[in-house]
Amino acid sequence: MSDVRVSIQRDSEREERVVTTGTTAADLFDGDRSIVAARVGGQLKDLAYELAEGDEVEPVEITSQDGLDILRHSTAHVMAQAVQELFPEAKLGIGPPIKDGFYYDFDVETPFHPDDLKRIEKKMQEIIKRGQRFSRRPVTDEAAREELAAEPYKLELIGLKGSAADAAEGASAEVGAGELTIYDNLDAKSGELCWKDLCRGPHLPTTRNIPAFKLMRSAAAYWRGSEKNPQLQRLYGTAWPTKDELKAYLDFLVEAEKRDHRKLGSELDLFSFPDELGSGLAVFHPKGGIIRREMEAYSRKRHEEAGYEFVNTPHITKAKLFETSGHLPHYMEGMFPPMEFEGQDYYLKAMNCPMHNLIFRARGRSYRELPLRLFEFGTVYRYEKSGVVHGLTRARGFTQDDSHIYCTREQAPDELDSLLTFVLDLLRDYGLNDFYLELSTRDDSDKFIGSDEQWAEATDLLRQAAEKQGLELVMDPGGAAYYGPKISVQAKDAIGRTWQMSTIQVDFNQPARFELEYTAADGSRQQPIMLHRALFGSIERFFAVLLEHYAGAFPVWLAPVQAVGIPIGDSHVPYLEEFAAEAKAKGLRVEVDSSSDRMQKKIRNAQRAKTPFMIIAGDDDMAAGAVSFRYRDGSQKNGIPRDEAIAEILDAVERRIQV
Repeated sequence: MSDVRVSIQRDSEREERVVTTGTTAADLFDGDRSIVAARVGGQLKDLAYELAEGDEVEPVEITSQDGLDILRHSTAHVMAQAVQELFPEAKLGIGPPIKDGFYYDFDVETPFHPDDLKRIEKKMQEIIKRGQRFSRRPVTDEAAREELAAEPYKLELIGLKGSAADAAEGASAEVGAGELTIYDNLDAKSGELCWKDLCRGPHLPTTRNIPAFKLMRSAAAYWRGSEKNPQLQRLYGTAWPTKDELKAYLDFLVEAEKRDHRKLGSELDLFSFPDELGSGLAVFHPKGGIIRREMEAYSRKRHEEAGYEFVNTPHITKAKLFETSGHLPHYMEGMFPPMEFEGQDYYLKAMNCPMHNLIFRARGRSYRELPLRLFEFGTVYRYEKSGVVHGLTRARGFTQDDSHIYCTREQAPDELDSLLTFVLDLLRDYGLNDFYLELSTRDDSDKFIGSDEQWAEATDLLRQAAEKQGLELVMDPGGAAYYGPKISVQAKDAIGRTWQMSTIQVDFNQPARFELEYTAADGSRQQPIMLHRALFGSIERFFAVLLEHYAGAFPVWLAPVQAVGIPIGDSHVPYLEEFAAEAKAKGLRVEVDSSSDRMQKKIRNAQRAKTPFMIIAGDDDMAAGAVSFRYRDGSQKNGIPRDEAIAEILDAVERRIQV
């Protein structure tokens, strides 16, 4: 047998090795069960891949992101096999890995019941114990159509080969632009075919390499995400490298469910989504309105201090405006349909930037006015598909804290630097402290407008500003807006989830499309650079993030009720009402529970409402001109003079601390 020279790359170490022809990637890492695939020449391969001369091989561990994706996609195949063994009439849709898990879509006559998930999970465990081998097999388009003749959705994907990834979310796991492959699940002993699926792979060596999994739930999902297509049943699951990691993830989900902003919003009487308004459209109740007002007021104060000027723009506009900005040709799917009025089409505002451009263009501008920083709490409307609408975090109507800065090329580096610092400092003031930055750039698709030179300059400006912050910078190729690259501030909440918060974009294109100009120092007419920036993203979404971050227990400055007076007896109510009046005169939000409930129930009610301070008063307190504090954690401090008690609450508000 002839020899084959290969190299093995592990982190920064490189090892040259000579092996015989027919050696597989698995042979290089024999006995290491943590390795589930190999990256050969930059491409992911099954461990069964036979090595070729000059191959550069990098092991893929199950704990890496690629390894987790392979584990989860392999588990999705096992789930699909189990479904078809239990429900032979089920037709296969798409089954990709997703964040923390996987799903698979099925066309079945009757929606899945929770008991069905238990049966499917049990069948999956049987398949895993059998140790079936995942075996890759290239096929021609014609052969694939013949083999999968009974699977109409797979046939559709074969017809979309090369563009399937754009045609359906998750389809890239099934077909690409190159050859088609089918993965066979083969019996460990006999080698007989047990099941097969159209798939690009790679996969785990065998089903026994699936250490820990759980099916989570079922949901309805339209084929290829279109309401015009058949509605399928989607089964969600999760898979992890160890049982301990699976348990930790399930515990995390329990905590996340407790913090779900939709649940807390109802329990704390903050907001609701009336059916009469429509999906994705929220109304804020009085207590939610207080939190929102405080969020906006502090943001407005900080913006005024930073030299921003406040503007207001209408909610609808003629279609021509969004044609000029490029939104209609590039963003129409995200906009509500037009309304015809006086012979013209009008659109609900999806973005504030075109209207801010009109404000800039309303009169001549001098270089002495720049940078011009316009700011608006502007409500916009976007047509989110029903399947992705999710409480306040993915709504159809929301208010952006939107600003657009017009500056010279020379001013852009310093403006971006101060802008990003301003954004991060303000987010910290709201209690978020763990960040990394993401730089979204263009790719080769035709959705992006503007010259390569403009994009290169804009991207470099953002990169320089990001690097000055000393935070981790993650690249996001192809994730830019159609008109320019962007930096996204990614923030982690109290339980470690990452949320995209503020975005900053550099735009050469809209100033050109709107023919924006200013008079330079030498008298020439110059085009400004436009910086887009939404600090919260949207007020509604930021509200939801903070609500979940604090689990409803907002710091005192944001709490709708900062303190509640709890009398030991009815005779103590007037005394607490006097205290409340003094506190309100200082700008605090204080209520007195004068209901007929017993004191212990009043305390429980205040705890459920997550009120920061409970002010308790009895005979001794009245005699001493004092009150007693009961805090959210159950601790208590007695005999505090009334003026000191008010001062403590005021101090917590002014320092924006948690209690």
